[in-house]
Amino acid sequence: MNFDHPAFAPYQTLIDAMGLARGLTSLDALNALAAARGTTQARGLPLRFVAPDGRHSARDYETHILHTGQVPTRADTWHDVLNALVWLRFPRFKSALNAAHGEAIALETDTRRGRRRDALTVLDESGVWVISRDRILSGQLAGRAWHALFWEARARVESDMGFVVVGHALLEKALAPYPSMTGKCLTLISDSLDPDAADTLAVAALETVDTPRQLAPLPIQGIPGWDAASADAAYYANAEIFRPAR
Repeated sequence: MNFDHPAFAPYQTLIDAMGLARGLTSLDALNALAAARGTTQARGLPLRFVAPDGRHSARDYETHILHTGQVPTRADTWHDVLNALVWLRFPRFKSALNAAHGEAIALETDTRRGRRRDALTVLDESGVWVISRDRILSGQLAGRAWHALFWEARARVESDMGFVVVGHALLEKALAPYPSMTGKCLTLISDSLDPDAADTLAVAALETVDTPRQLAPLPIQGIPGWDAASADAAYYANAEIFRPAR
């Protein structure tokens, strides 16, 4: 497998440790890494990856992790293995997502997923941390001013913004990237672009997320350096991908 896409940069040490470039890993290998790293979930239980016992509903899946520390994982699918990869790399954020699901479930009066859980699910599947030293740049992203942001302010984006893909479904797409891949942004204002420092900020930012509408879209291939074709200004003229604000 090709893990050269910039989305995998924060995970490279783990990718190498598990030999993912050679193919899928095993539950034993995932659990060995979790144990070696002392990975726990929101309630302090040791995190373990287990074969699914039947098909969990979304509610049951989140509740099971919260109560047991066991993450149902199909080790023969990239979708689930990449979910485990994010758990191992950013356990505080994943734990906070899981705990927030649990809190929201406790407040729901029926089995329908509310808007807060919709937003949490979007982040879990397609989330991107947008770390910015410059509020003007993050404002341009929120306003979908793509040409102004990624072309006119390209040098400032490269020096003053960082992008960390934490959605495992979006990471799966990055294995075979295409121009319209789109993430949903959790924007973090910080002097440091270090992903580990952003982990703490992301946990705090989750408390303010109530609806998917708060999560700006981001065609990640437009990030400078993420697609060689974006070195041409015409790349950002494709309105089917770089859609203006409504």
